[in-house]
Amino acid sequence: MKITFLFLLFVAAAYYANARAQRVVGGVYEVCIGTRDAAPLVAYWERFGYRVGEQGALDAEQARKLYGVASAVRSIRLYHQEADHGLIRLMVWERPVGEGLGMAGMKTLGNRWGAMLTTDIFNILNHAEEAAARGMPILYVEPQRAEIYRVEQRPRPFLDELPCVREMLLIQPLTRQVIFQRFGYTLPLYGKVNEAAPFHTSQITHFGMVVQTRLEALDFYDKVLGLLRVRDRVQSDADDPSARRIFNLSSGESYVTTDFDDPRSSKDDPQRMRSGRLKIINFVSHAKLEDRRAQSRPGYLGYSLYTLRVSDIEAYHRRIRSSAATEVTEITLNEFGERSFSFVAPDGYFWTLIEGR
Repeated sequence: MKITFLFLLFVAAAYYANARAQRVVGGVYEVCIGTRDAAPLVAYWERFGYRVGEQGALDAEQARKLYGVASAVRSIRLYHQEADHGLIRLMVWERPVGEGLGMAGMKTLGNRWGAMLTTDIFNILNHAEEAAARGMPILYVEPQRAEIYRVEQRPRPFLDELPCVREMLLIQPLTRQVIFQRFGYTLPLYGKVNEAAPFHTSQITHFGMVVQTRLEALDFYDKVLGLLRVRDRVQSDADDPSARRIFNLSSGESYVTTDFDDPRSSKDDPQRMRSGRLKIINFVSHAKLEDRRAQSRPGYLGYSLYTLRVSDIEAYHRRIRSSAATEVTEITLNEFGERSFSFVAPDGYFWTLIEGR
């Protein structure tokens, strides 16, 4: 009996030590944007409520070790109010590898984008329309109505609340955004709007990726990385006006969505759901998608990298080395002096983990 008790105590201690060692700190931390010149992007993101934070640099050899790119890089981290996720890192490459995703549409393997909440979506639409009128390179879809939380009893127009969002797409050569406004409901932990910002927007609330893979391959994000799977295999097709317009779906095309959250989030209670979500759009096998995953990684311009913070980076390094991930680097210091390592997930997307608290 004593031996059994001690054994169970040892197993429990090992389990909880392992759980502590492999904890994600918050949701997706940053989107990293490659550029040749940071100044225009700083001015752009300030309009959405971001501000300049710390800055740092790596020489070509250091960048090669962490990002696989033999080019010096200078980076600027942009913060949004007090948010501990949804940040932006501008990566100014001395010798960029290539143009990256550019103006590629949403139905593209390797596609990354960031979504943010606003309280004035039509103000942003006005600017998009003006940019197009001036001949600026821009791809946008005007705000589409989407029902996020469907109820059994259809609301009566003008008599009942109609919970929905309006969401618009906004793609420019170095930025890829979905911007949404809520109507008829609130989520207190899912995005905090900076009312002092000209566009009245929150931090990036969720980060998107497009894949075309077996659903089992997505287990990497909860079983290995430790994110919380909150929605799984939610199907959308061309009958959904918002999905059809934003993802340019043809008749018969469809995709399924799987969402992974900050581990502190909730699967069941919307009022406890937290932003920082990873939203994975998985197209069915017969859909024909251009594969640009090779241009969706560090060294390229535009959206090229997501980062996560973890509490025990050595434990994560061991865990990921023993997983199906590839190109796992050694732990080294990033531009800001933070212990980090990079890898390619089983779906082909490049990630960097950062030691955090």
